Amino acid sequence: MTSTVRFTEEMLGHITFGETDFARGAQPSRDGSADFKFHLTIEVADMDKFGKDPLRPAGAIGWVHCDALGGQLPVIEGWFNLFVDQDEPGVKHMLYRLWFYDGVGHPLTMTGYKLVANDAGFDLWKDTTTLFTRVLRGHVAEGQDDSAEIVGSGIIIIRIRDFAKQLTTFRSSGPGLGAQLGALVKFGVIFAQQLAQVYLRRGSKKRVAAQS
Repeated sequence: MTSTVRFTEEMLGHITFGETDFARGAQPSRDGSADFKFHLTIEVADMDKFGKDPLRPAGAIGWVHCDALGGQLPVIEGWFNLFVDQDEPGVKHMLYRLWFYDGVGHPLTMTGYKLVANDAGFDLWKDTTTLFTRVLRGHVAEGQDDSAEIVGSGIIIIRIRDFAKQLTTFRSSGPGLGAQLGALVKFGVIFAQQLAQVYLRRGSKKRVAAQS
C-alpha cells in the first residue's frame, strides 16, 4: 500500500478578460477586471513515485470562484506539479492546470505557474505564493496552451492568514502511523531540497520579472 500526502490551498486575486499580460491583468481598476479565487485540495497519490519523478505530479480537486464566469464552479479535473526544472539552471516552476465549466456550460481551463528563482533580495515568500494565471477557452491539455484562446490573464496570491491555515491541512494516509508520518516528512524534505537548489545555488543569475 502506498502513502499519500494531501493539503488544501486557497489563492485569490484578479484577472482581466481579453488581457494577455499577467501584471496588467492583475490590476483591479482596469476595465474587464474580475476577482478570481480557487480552493484546492492537492493530493500526492504515491510519495515514493513522487520523490523519484522530476515532474513531481499531484492531483487537484476543489473549485474556482469568479462572479463574471458564473460564481463558484467545481474543478472537474486538476493537475499540480511541484518545482519543475526549467531550461535556465536554478529556476523552477510550480504548475497548475484546472478544468472547469463556466455558469452556462462552456469548458474552460485555468493554467498558472509560480516562478521560483533567486532574484535580488529575499523573495522566497513572493515566489512561492504568487501565481501567474490564465484562463483559456476549452479544456486544454498540457502542451496545447500556445494554440488555445486566452480568455483572461492576471495574478493570484496566497495571503499570510491563508498560508497559516494551509499548514494545518497537511494529512497523510498509508499502511500505519509510521508510514504516514514518514510520507509527511519526505514531502517536507523534498520541498526544502528544491528550495535550496534555487536559493542556495552558487552563482545563480538574478532575474527581474516574469514574462507574459
